[in-house]
Amino acid sequence: MKIGKFLCKKKIFFGIFKEDKILEIKNPFNLEKLTGKEYKLEEVKILSPCLPSKIIAVGLNYRDHAKELNMKIPEEPIIFLKPPTAVIGPEENIILPPESKEVHYEGELAVVIGKTIYRPKNFKDIESAILGYTCFNDVTARDLQRKDGQWTRSKSFNTFAPLGPFIETEIDPSNLKIETKVNGEIRQSSSTKELIFNVFELVKFVSNIMTLFPGDVIATGTPPGVGILKEGDVVEIFIEKIGVLRNGVKRNEY
Repeated sequence: MKIGKFLCKKKIFFGIFKEDKILEIKNPFNLEKLTGKEYKLEEVKILSPCLPSKIIAVGLNYRDHAKELNMKIPEEPIIFLKPPTAVIGPEENIILPPESKEVHYEGELAVVIGKTIYRPKNFKDIESAILGYTCFNDVTARDLQRKDGQWTRSKSFNTFAPLGPFIETEIDPSNLKIETKVNGEIRQSSSTKELIFNVFELVKFVSNIMTLFPGDVIATGTPPGVGILKEGDVVEIFIEKIGVLRNGVKRNEY
């Protein structure tokens, strides 16, 4: 089941995407409560499917990416935070900030949390806390990352967390094709079977550190092939059975 957030005639609502129609729901975390209203897909604008209180992202979590960088496989997940103010939805522009001359794309599978979880006792608790999965672009000012020696500034600019288009609630995340295209050219191509720490291990690891709330996002890391974005580019993150997250790129001198 694909769920998302939509805009129609100044009204923002959540809905289930089904056969080119949107079935409005009262609560994205309770899919049984339909309002009875339906919309055609062409009538609505697709927004980011959730606005997380926090985005927990994972560095170096693909075996093929570690091999590309000639880096040792980490013993535990390497995590960092991105702010909710960085989130944009499909078809919105990534804004290249004047502070950076080297902004990169990083296509990723994102886990969306469906209910509050902290220190889960068993696998069932972890599994039941996951609402579903969506596409994510961990946009990064690589030159600032190198300069700062840590990741907060480079990952946190407004528009640096494209998310969407929908949350898919009924897929097995263990072996999904993932690709990134820039202007139609494939730049990243891998599978989630290459993940060093799978999504359930990540949810357990993160929720043993901090409470995760409904709508929070864990971005699971990027495969090899990251590279530079420039003004006028169109970047697309494709994940099998989820869809395509497409964003333009614009430079704004503010």
